[in-house]
Amino acid sequence: MNIKYFSDTDTALLEFSSNKIEETQELSENIYIDFDVQGNVVSMTIEHAKKLAHLPDISYQQFEKQQIIA
Repeated sequence: MNIKYFSDTDTALLEFSSNKIEETQELSENIYIDFDVQGNVVSMTIEHAKKLAHLPDISYQQFEKQQIIA
């Protein structure tokens, strides 16, 4: 996954794969999702990213599978 931020337009682009985009759907006025030919999400565009996505606060956490003990 890649996250690109374009400061001149305050736009964030989250890329989930490098597949060719077949269709773009508007999720809301400022959020767009791109799909490949099989309907898989390729990327997401967020306009006004500092406000809508709290861009300065991005963090990454990985959680391992936990075993349930009965």
